[in-house]
Amino acid sequence: MASKPILYSFYRSSCAWRVRIALALKKIEYEYRPVDIFKGQQNSEEFSKLNPLSQVPALVCNGATVVQSMAIIGFLDDVYPKPPLYPKDPIQKAQAHALAEIINSGTQPMQNLSVLKRLCTDPEKQKEWSHYWIDKGLTAFEKMLQQTAGKYCVGNSVSIADICLVPQMLNAHRADVDFTKFPLIQKITVSLSEMDAFKEADPFIQPDCPKELQGKGKKY
Repeated sequence: MASKPILYSFYRSSCAWRVRIALALKKIEYEYRPVDIFKGQQNSEEFSKLNPLSQVPALVCNGATVVQSMAIIGFLDDVYPKPPLYPKDPIQKAQAHALAEIINSGTQPMQNLSVLKRLCTDPEKQKEWSHYWIDKGLTAFEKMLQQTAGKYCVGNSVSIADICLVPQMLNAHRADVDFTKFPLIQKITVSLSEMDAFKEADPFIQPDCPKELQGKGKKY
């Protein structure tokens, strides 16, 4: 690519976190532009022109804008094919997609900040709601891992499934999910947390992370 990609991100967004992991795995240099979700900057007219849904992440590459984390990661895998983020074997590729979608479609949207605000204003009820959906999603994920896992979610290579799993674990921590029920998930996230790419993408070292939180995030 001729120019450095621009990533519109928020340090705590799990969807933006996925894209940061993909960029780090592929060793792609990019410009980081923060969008403060807590301040509502995603609803600005300027950002809404990039993403009409007013959500991060958004990636601008050579004047073209790609939105939605899964679409962005697929785009990056097409343009920067090494290392691949999807298995070559058709069955393993389908398994990786399925695991990723358990989180992307069946878990993360249910505990998204905009959904919680729409649900109610009671923090405890919001937490209870998040706990239910995250526990449900991770239970399904763990069961699938019994058929797919090696060192990572699908065999012994990092894939889109791993990229989606790690950010969801921080949300699970916030919802007080009992991780002892998920031994395979725990084992895999420990392995992933030791990789440089996952360390580089960590939300608590991003430029827009508040100083008082930098380096203090609860790990996987």
